[in-house]
Amino acid sequence: QVQLVESGGGLVQVGGSLRLSCGVSGRTLSMYSMAWFRRAPEKGREFVAAIDRSGATTNYADSVKGRFTISRDNAKNTVYLQMNSLKLEDTAVYYCAARPRAYSDSQARAYDYWGQGTQVTVSS
Repeated sequence: QVQLVESGGGLVQVGGSLRLSCGVSGRTLSMYSMAWFRRAPEKGREFVAAIDRSGATTNYADSVKGRFTISRDNAKNTVYLQMNSLKLEDTAVYYCAARPRAYSDSQARAYDYWGQGTQVTVSS
C-alpha cells in the first residue's frame, strides 16, 4: 500500500509562487505515474497536471499551462508542483494522486491512491 503526503501549501499573494511536494512511502515512486488535482470551494475536483512514470511526459490543464510545472525525483520519492504567477482562481485544496501504470491520465477515476490535500490560498 502506498501513502501520499502533500505539503507546501499556504497563503500567497496574486502573482506569487509556491512549490507543493508530495512524499510517497510504502512503495517506490518509480512504480507510479502521478498527478495533481485540486478542489476549489463549491466546485468539483479538477485536473491540474500529471507526469508519467519515467518523468518524460507531462500534461497540464489549460488553466495552468505555462504557469505550473510538475516534476518528480524518484530518488527522493517525491513529486513536486511548482506554481508561479498564481491567480485568485488557483485557490483550492491540492491533492496528489498515484496510479501503478506507466502513463498518466487526466481523469481522477484512473488513480488508485490519494493524499489528504494541502490548502493553497491566493489573496489580493
